[in-house]
Amino acid sequence: MDEYSILVVEDNPDDQVLTVRALKQASNGSEIIVLEDGQQAIDFLFGPNCDPDAVLRLGVVLMDIKLPRVNGLEVLRTIRSEPTTNWLPVVMVTSSDEPGEQIEAYRLGANSYVRKPVDFSEFTNHMRILASYWLQVNRLPPPELVPKTPQTKGIFSG
Repeated sequence: MDEYSILVVEDNPDDQVLTVRALKQASNGSEIIVLEDGQQAIDFLFGPNCDPDAVLRLGVVLMDIKLPRVNGLEVLRTIRSEPTTNWLPVVMVTSSDEPGEQIEAYRLGANSYVRKPVDFSEFTNHMRILASYWLQVNRLPPPELVPKTPQTKGIFSG
């Protein structure tokens, strides 16, 4: 599988636009899926209408911590607790500078923790670097080794 998609879970519309713009420039045409809250992310990954092949096509999840309905740390906890997604790279991209959140994100299995720069060009550069690394440099496990049936299917839908 050479072409991966990117899942962006971000509730701020301005950050969504900036993130998508930067990722499109750096991702060589990869599909970018944008969800606005943690519950949508859980439904996408585990809900009754979950598409296991879409999950296998994910190259990385870029997720804010402070999300409505279900916060990013709880989504991360769920991702890491399921065999269908515990392998999935998750990068916490947040404006939070709270050391406790950073420690908790890593304790729960975040692959990276990136603070959103305020400066537009710096933000864009960070997103380009993330897309380049996770989609072009990083190698994911072969799809045939990843379970395709979510264990919690339908449990999290709100």
